[in-house]
Amino acid sequence: MSRPDESPQAVEARAASCVLGTYAWTKFHPRDGRGAKLVDADGKVYWDLVAGIAVNALGYRHPRLVKTFRAEATDLFHVSNLFYQAAQGELAERLVTLSGLSRAFFCNSGTEANEAAIKFARLATPGRSGLIALDNSFHGRTVGSVSITGNPAYREPFEPLLPGVIFVPPNDVEALKAAVDGTTSAVFLEPIQGEGGIVPLSPEFLRTARELCDATGAVLVFDEIQCGLGRTGHLFAFQASGVVPDVVTMAKPLGGGLPLGAVLTGPRMDGLVKPGHHGTTFGGNPVACRLGLAVLDELVEGGLVAKVAETGEWFGRKLSGLKKRNKAVVDVRGAGLIRGIELDREAGPVQKRLLEKGFVVGTARKTVIRLLPPYVIPKAALSAFLIALEETLKEGAA
Repeated sequence: MSRPDESPQAVEARAASCVLGTYAWTKFHPRDGRGAKLVDADGKVYWDLVAGIAVNALGYRHPRLVKTFRAEATDLFHVSNLFYQAAQGELAERLVTLSGLSRAFFCNSGTEANEAAIKFARLATPGRSGLIALDNSFHGRTVGSVSITGNPAYREPFEPLLPGVIFVPPNDVEALKAAVDGTTSAVFLEPIQGEGGIVPLSPEFLRTARELCDATGAVLVFDEIQCGLGRTGHLFAFQASGVVPDVVTMAKPLGGGLPLGAVLTGPRMDGLVKPGHHGTTFGGNPVACRLGLAVLDELVEGGLVAKVAETGEWFGRKLSGLKKRNKAVVDVRGAGLIRGIELDREAGPVQKRLLEKGFVVGTARKTVIRLLPPYVIPKAALSAFLIALEETLKEGAA
């Protein structure tokens, strides 16, 4: 049995011998954390600027989440979706009220949410199977979701995938117009691409997508799995553009660290999904839904979304200043607390050196430092990160 004080070497050896090698592990062993800080097996403290890939929006050991989890620990963990359970209905009510959409379906992950969205779009567009997605997009690892993921390295080992998928460049309005027609079932867009390098879609591109879907009868799906639930400084990323999609897919921070995904559907989908069309054994279990309600309480009533907006605006100015004074920084992109720093070199060695300096960051594509910090991150931590990044670039990490 594994122990909390087990040596990193023992943990690595067991993983190497028993865990399927789907990940290239970083030699980093987080064992504890509080707020936006992580502590490794040697007791070293780090600022976490990736938040479990956008999952730990409230950081670690957040009092509201801990209190909620302890209360639920003595209640039912699972009852199945064949029966009513109060927490699921409460969370659905909160999400549709806050989003202005109509209904919610709960699952366990982002890729499951996108799989459901593909199926729901088929119900809304009988006889159609065409799907439009973007180059460099990421929608998940299951067969349907990877079919609309715009990275050949993720798709090609598993072909043949879903037929009829067309990829267009992000923000290329004319390419989008040429792609959407009467055979299109759905258009899948991330308002801000995450895995693709933190690339925001322009308001014009989003408006064009809405107009094309209205004209052709296609379903407009916004994948807000990484950029949603407050990360842009708006509770839903689509609220920044004013473009309302037919479907929104969500996951990552929704369950407060437990697996929880959701599909929010608008009026276009009302009455289409019937019993037996779709389902899930574990999706929307009582514990995860109670944690989801606690997350929303903190984001909305607790004012955390407003804090993200304010901190994000300040950080954006700092990043712009970094780009102006440092030639190694090619571009800075994003909004709120989803930010990308594109470098003139590979990001991997820079990421490794930053970890040595006490900062946990992510990467996207080959040259982008990806930042998805907890919403509770203090400005002092972000300032210290910028200093460490400039030092690392001067040191020539490459």
